[in-house]
Amino acid sequence: MKKRMIAMFLAGSMVFSLSACSEKIDNTATLKAGEVPTYQGNLNAINPLAYNNVDGLDLEKGTFISIIGRQEATPYWTTVEAGVKQATEDLNTALGYTGDDKIKVTFNAPSKEEDIDEQVNILDEELSRYPNAIGIASIDDSACSMQFDLATESDIPIVAFDSGNNYQGILCTCRTNNEEAAGTAAAKLCGEIEDSGEVILIAHDENSSSGKERVKGFTDEITNNHPNVKIVETIYNSQMDAMKKTIAEKKNEGIIDETKKVTVDDLSDEDVIAYYLEIHPEVKGVFATNDLTTQLTLDSCKQMKNTGIKVVGFDYGEDQQKALEDGTLSGLIVQNPFGMGYAAVVACARTILNQGNEAVVDTGYIWVTKDNMTDDSIVNMLYK
Repeated sequence: MKKRMIAMFLAGSMVFSLSACSEKIDNTATLKAGEVPTYQGNLNAINPLAYNNVDGLDLEKGTFISIIGRQEATPYWTTVEAGVKQATEDLNTALGYTGDDKIKVTFNAPSKEEDIDEQVNILDEELSRYPNAIGIASIDDSACSMQFDLATESDIPIVAFDSGNNYQGILCTCRTNNEEAAGTAAAKLCGEIEDSGEVILIAHDENSSSGKERVKGFTDEITNNHPNVKIVETIYNSQMDAMKKTIAEKKNEGIIDETKKVTVDDLSDEDVIAYYLEIHPEVKGVFATNDLTTQLTLDSCKQMKNTGIKVVGFDYGEDQQKALEDGTLSGLIVQNPFGMGYAAVVACARTILNQGNEAVVDTGYIWVTKDNMTDDSIVNMLYK
């Protein structure tokens, strides 16, 4: 009866599934006796330690777990998927499952991080397959309550990872301590600008728990511990289109000739950030809350030929590595997406087995600069 309720709900929905087209990461090479895998540091960073291994997870043959991310095919989410795959392989190896008996874990995600509608469609599609558990990184922390209700009624447990969700039935959340990490970024940025001056905060969105927590962590650290530093703007990447309209209107004030007016289509996301840097010429530093906003900031500074602004960011990729090397990026908070994907699968397995879960599993982060980025302990935690 419960499955029929989901089927009836999904029948009226436009549903489709996009499998994440991510580059394969080989973390499964055969190890010699006593050899430690390169990703072991990622697993060691997980707290509690019960989530960095598959010991005691005696799942039934053919168990199906669905993992849903926020975006496909970026360095971060490719690495999350690699962690998911490694946990799956470890489970099947530990239990001796082969062929059709194997535990199946799928990873799907929207093509764009802000596309909540696509993520909901993916969730609908996965529910129609009746998995034994679902792990989801919610784009909007208030969305999907109807789908979660249906999952609960059908005894499909929900685990959150990367970003939390306000739904009361979430059994576990595997994520970075975003407030603490953003507070660390604030302290580091203040050190770069000698603890005095104006800064701008550029956040990836205002809807996800990760976005809210990073804004809060950064703001609280500045307010509580750095009285001579002032946040003059908080810019949300998810509001770029609205900001472009406002900027175009301001630039067009007093211009009568329609052919000389700026349109929204004339403005890029980099132009938006450049605009706010121009109207705040005393800004000394910028904190960006994810890889996209970090790169937008760096591109805007390059566009303005402004190399004096100190930029601190979040997450890692090839472009960010180059920016660290040439000094245009002062430092990065780097999360542990491999460990996050791994822990999400373990948490799902624990819920299926009714083993109980921690409310929050901390997957850790590191502070990366030009000076330490080649250290062995750092290199193995990085992703591209």
